[in-house]
Amino acid sequence: MSWVRPLTAGAGSRYQQIATQIVTAVEDGVLQPGDRLPTQRELAQALGVDLTTVTRAYSEVRQKGILEAQGAGGTYVAYSASATGGTIDLGMNIPPLLGSVAFSQMLAEGSGSTQVAASSMDLMSYHVGAGAARHRAAGAKWLEPVLGRLDTDRIVVCPGAQTAIAALLLARSQAGDAIACDALTYPGFLAAARLLQRVAVGVKSDAFGMDPEDLERVCRKHRPAMLYLNPTIQNPTALTLSTERRTELLRVAKKFALPVIEDDPYWLLAERPPSTMFSLAANMSSAPVYYVSTLSKCIAPGLRTAYLVVPAGEPLTPVLDALRSLALMPTPWMTEMASTWIESDAAVQWTAQVRSELRHRQGIAASILPGEIQADPNGLHLWLQLPGHIDLYRLIQTALEQGVSVTDSASFSTGSFSPLALRVSLGGAIDRGRLTHGLIQLAELLKGDLARRDSRVV
Repeated sequence: MSWVRPLTAGAGSRYQQIATQIVTAVEDGVLQPGDRLPTQRELAQALGVDLTTVTRAYSEVRQKGILEAQGAGGTYVAYSASATGGTIDLGMNIPPLLGSVAFSQMLAEGSGSTQVAASSMDLMSYHVGAGAARHRAAGAKWLEPVLGRLDTDRIVVCPGAQTAIAALLLARSQAGDAIACDALTYPGFLAAARLLQRVAVGVKSDAFGMDPEDLERVCRKHRPAMLYLNPTIQNPTALTLSTERRTELLRVAKKFALPVIEDDPYWLLAERPPSTMFSLAANMSSAPVYYVSTLSKCIAPGLRTAYLVVPAGEPLTPVLDALRSLALMPTPWMTEMASTWIESDAAVQWTAQVRSELRHRQGIAASILPGEIQADPNGLHLWLQLPGHIDLYRLIQTALEQGVSVTDSASFSTGSFSPLALRVSLGGAIDRGRLTHGLIQLAELLKGDLARRDSRVV
């Protein structure tokens, strides 16, 4: 009940003060559609008023359409007409809370600080190379909790992880080369590989993630030029590789002199992520590991800011040349704002709110969705295994017709392997109420008649 404030004598009737507090909390985003209010008795005890005063306050707000009562189930913040319109996005991995009042305030403050910290020339001119010294220093501070102290000369500021990955493929491989990766992997990597005429070769996984034995088989058969991995809260399966499994994979990489791209967008969402492959490789003299970390999944994709750490001993010039040919530079205004947030610790504080919100959303999903769910407690997405009788195409289309978008396994597949599963993203819904509404619709569809039709029937 963080929104509850003591009542003030002479500031209007008690029930009106309570009603005003509820309305204000909803307008400020402290209470969101779908949130359950305390029982009338609990609120009466907290404020030191009689039960009828709270009953009258709840009734007042309910008449405005802001609350809805569900009998013994309690009183909830209602879905407004605007909140239930349009498609509920369970398909894109977007951090939650981007539409909140708190983020709007952070954005406004960041814009003001950016204008103060940098001149118009700094913000509107060209910045080629690895990035401004201040921006690279901010990247070093951001990554220190997971990588330790870094030499800022090894950090390259990039306009998003997608561009960083493409630049590494361009710098370290040739057209026609095989690139080893998970059999189900990040679609952005697959798109970059196709565009650059690299061949993504899927490596099988077991219950613990990528299988080292199958990686060795792929290395012997296809001689890949690189290995691409997303080892923490993997997209789409939500698996996190253990330290032991990471070490085993690095041993294979060392054996075949296989450079590794470690794409790590979710490390700050994980409770206690294992040591990065970048750090493990440095300690075991493995093949080089290029570390990529974006702000898109823990703060906002609109920042278009990611950090690429080039391992010691590996040349920077080919990477910088590739990056320049693809995107020239990040947007100075966005990297300046990201740096300001990192330096002031606003970025870390905001990410803590995102992590807390995602924990709530994962709990909502676990309570609604049927079937086998694979998820991290703070993850941005979950992996939902579907019953064998489900027609995946019909499910996706029917969900979209009912205003819910989800992503099927084929979007992540390197080839013909597409298990009967969905990636359900939990951040795109504007609030918990919309998320709950979308998940209930999806759950109802899964209980319905979406069986595969026999294609032999004519």
